[in-house]
Formats: sequence, structure tokens, C-alpha cells
Amino acid sequence: MPKKALLGNVSDTDLRLLRVFRSVAACGGFAAAELELNISRSTISRHIKDLETRLGVTLCRRGRGGFALTAEGEQVRESAERMMAAMEEFQHDVAQLHRELTGSLNIAIFDKTATNPACRISAAFAAFDRAAPDVRPEVHVEPINAIEQGVMDGRFHLGIIPNHRPSSSLRYETLFEEQMYLYCARGHPLFDASDKALTVTAIRRCRYVGIGYHSPNMEATRRLRQQRHATAYDQEAVAHLVLSGRYVGYLPEHYAESFVRRGVMRTLRPDRFEYLCEFSAIVRRSPPTRAVQTLLDALVTAHA
Repeated sequence: MPKKALLGNVSDTDLRLLRVFRSVAACGGFAAAELELNISRSTISRHIKDLETRLGVTLCRRGRGGFALTAEGEQVRESAERMMAAMEEFQHDVAQLHRELTGSLNIAIFDKTATNPACRISAAFAAFDRAAPDVRPEVHVEPINAIEQGVMDGRFHLGIIPNHRPSSSLRYETLFEEQMYLYCARGHPLFDASDKALTVTAIRRCRYVGIGYHSPNMEATRRLRQQRHATAYDQEAVAHLVLSGRYVGYLPEHYAESFVRRGVMRTLRPDRFEYLCEFSAIVRRSPPTRAVQTLLDALVTAHA
């Protein structure tokens, strides 16, 4: 355990060490961080040791068992993320004094939206790049709750999520809709069943995979009285479990279309087991930077 130390003022050297640590944590180890940081593993190891000495805590464990953050390391990582986000916001604010659009912009999007014909995020990115060519977008795909929390605490400047329960801390701009249907796959008892056999009772008896956090999926599950037998945290995971032939689950119509066309999935009573998702861009209630507002305007215009 490194000797306990009092951090005091944060120096440029501390910031450099924290950026190295953040990359190591994000990459899941020293070896993977070599490529990201373009420095040797021994240098990375020395930087992490220097940071541990500076902070007076052990940040990570590395050895035969693999790489893992300690509890203190996880706290430092979260604090570093908040500090870096605040610094980027400060840089945006200073750039605005000179009417410049520079720096990076962290955006988080809910998964499996690119194949939705109603989704025009790519067109908005094109318009944004023309308006702010010196801003570097950093795009993440995350679950709804992670996007909301990330926007509220400043890790993400803007998020795009399905609407489910509005927060007074966030501002919402409606963008597009997504149709959800219930599917089963080849090998499932209902895959070759006649339409007459697809009763509500028969479908409710099926093993069902649902999303494991508050979302439109969870609300529909309660409304349609389906009991969850497996839990997924994104649409890809739902698709894998449905394709096993053992579960039924909701998927976006545009995403499941290729599976249906190939004859490996079918919808189950689309007249009854369905729901509609409305997607919105979210930002904090506080006045956004010019870069964030420019992207938000591009999204609203693209989906008008």
C-alpha cells in the first residue's frame, strides 16, 4: 500500500497522470492502453505508481488474476471523469468568448438506432461537422439510465434516448419514433404455429426476455402482463436470446426486419404485443455551450 499522502493543489503533472489512469481504466489494463496512449507499458506502469504515491491509495490490482480497479481506484476514476468533463466545459466556455467552436463533444446514444429509417442522427452529424469542423465528436452507445446520469453529471454533453420518465434536471427535444414488436425465432414452439394458435394466453406462457432497467420495455412488460425469465441490457442481447429459440422478446421493427426476411424470426400478435418508443435528445437544463446548442439544433432540424 503506498504511503498516505495529501493531494493539495492539482498540478499539470497530476492531470497528465490522471489522463493515463483514465485510459488504463477504460481499456481494462496496461497492455490495451499501450495502443491508446502510444507509450510503453513500463512507462504506463510508472505513471500509475507515481499517481498512487501522489494520492496515497492503491488504484488497481494487476497480476495473474488480471487487471481490476480497487474500490478506491473506482472512486478516483469517477472523480477524474467529473473533473475532466468540467475542464472540457470550461474550455468550451472560454472558446465561446472568442466565438470559436473547438474541443471535444461527448455524445451518448441508445443502441440499434442506425437502421431506423426515421432516425436522422447521421444527417445531423453531417450538418454539425459543416458548422463546427474543429469540434471532435466522441460518440458512446450506452443504456438509458447511464445516458441520463451521464448527461446530468456532465460526462456526456448530449444524449439520445427513448422517452420513459422525464427528469426535471433535463431538457428534452423530440426527434423520432421506433416501433417495437414481440418476436420468436426458429426452434421456438410458436415459430411454426398457426395464427389461430397464437392466443394471448399462449404467448404470455412463453419464456420472455426483457430489459433489466426502467425503460419503455419494462413499462410494456407490466402493461402486457408478461413475466420475465431472462434479463438483457441492450437490444443485441435480446436478439441473441430470442435467436436461441428459447425466448420471446421485443425488438425494434427495423432491426428485426433482416431476421424476418431471412426466415429466422417472426412477429407474435403485432396487433396486441407491441409498443411505440419516442426518442428525444437530452441536455442539462442549464444553458448549453454553443457547440452543444449547434448539435442540438442540427438534430431538431434533421428530424423536423
